[in-house]
Amino acid sequence: MDPQVHFIFPLLFTFLLLLFLKHGKKYKASKLPPGPWKLPLIGNLHQLGPLPHHSLRDLSQRYGPIMHLKLGEVSVVVISSPEAAKQVMTTHDLAFVNRPEILAMKVMAYNSTNIVFSPYGNYWRQLRKICAMELLSAKAAFGAKCEKHDEFIVLVKEALEMAGSGGLDVHDIFPSLNFLHSMTVKPKQERMHQRLDRPRRQADSQLFCSTLNHSLFTFIQDIFTAGTEPSSTAIEWAMSEMIRKPRVMEKAQAEVREVLKEKNTVGEEDIEELNYLKMVVKETLRLHPPAPLLIPREERETCEVNGYEVPIKTQVIVNGWAIGRDPEYWSNAECFEPERHDGSSVNYRGTNFQFIPFGAGRRICPGMSLAIANIELPLAQLLYHFDWKLANGVQLEELDMTEAFGVTVRRKNDLHLIATPYIPALDY
Repeated sequence: MDPQVHFIFPLLFTFLLLLFLKHGKKYKASKLPPGPWKLPLIGNLHQLGPLPHHSLRDLSQRYGPIMHLKLGEVSVVVISSPEAAKQVMTTHDLAFVNRPEILAMKVMAYNSTNIVFSPYGNYWRQLRKICAMELLSAKAAFGAKCEKHDEFIVLVKEALEMAGSGGLDVHDIFPSLNFLHSMTVKPKQERMHQRLDRPRRQADSQLFCSTLNHSLFTFIQDIFTAGTEPSSTAIEWAMSEMIRKPRVMEKAQAEVREVLKEKNTVGEEDIEELNYLKMVVKETLRLHPPAPLLIPREERETCEVNGYEVPIKTQVIVNGWAIGRDPEYWSNAECFEPERHDGSSVNYRGTNFQFIPFGAGRRICPGMSLAIANIELPLAQLLYHFDWKLANGVQLEELDMTEAFGVTVRRKNDLHLIATPYIPALDY
């Protein structure tokens, strides 16, 4: 064997051992939350698996609802209980109000100037006010129609598919390896950004002043991302759950058809009368929150959560999927039972921490109202106008409910149903 190999391997082993011991002593001396054993360099990345929300739930059952991990170089605390979530999102909200710097957002969202990832401050407050009152309100669901082949719609769809494919950006977990990002993912992100940015550049070149500035363009991006992928994902899960439980499907259809009678479209006033449909939507969001790990937060200042120290710059992930299936708060937690919400005061608006599909506190999803409208309206139309059954002779118990992890958690395999037009009986 080459003498150089005899020299390099012991040197590399010694370096990794010293690095591991250094980090181990630092964690032991601090009051960090408990967590699984961390490997040198990669930390706990190998334990995430293809469905991280499942893996993190399983780990939390062993190490507790406040758990410390290392994802590459990044220190992460995972929250898996309503009590701990309340501390992060309400009690210590200001300490956890920032978002981590995601390199893709710096490229695609004009240095993270969108509502989701912009730093906490005056700019974010103004942005949120405008979005909540005008752009991302439920009224936006009743606006003008877009042609399905509109170029911008196609580009947004491509961007969502690219984002929804999952995966990790090396820079986000190994910041010291920034040079790799510049040679791999970043050029692809910049090409997509240039395509999405083309309408703004064209408008700027035709006007005397730049009216479509970066902030306005990120508003548009937020509207499309908040009102398309999460809502369509939730509708597909709702139809999947109802097709498996014909009783629920029949009850929801009976209510919709009674309220709408011979109308062709669903209005905002009709939705308010569809109480059982609203229960179906709530139960769908409990079992299948579109973003099961919510959006990460980043510690602005060191603070304590349930006696554990969370150092500054630590990223905090709230496992909303695990919380929504916690058997301590939900009977038959894995079962789809819309009736559990009948007469219940528990809602998704951030005041009941056992049910937080949109988050809570200052960083609660500003597009929540738009997302709900974009779920309830199409779902009501689907239930009113059609009867449904599984395609290709698939039996109810054979329906595959496997998930695929990405920006939203979709079905791994598309849902194939046969639609039969519903013809209401006429009174003579």
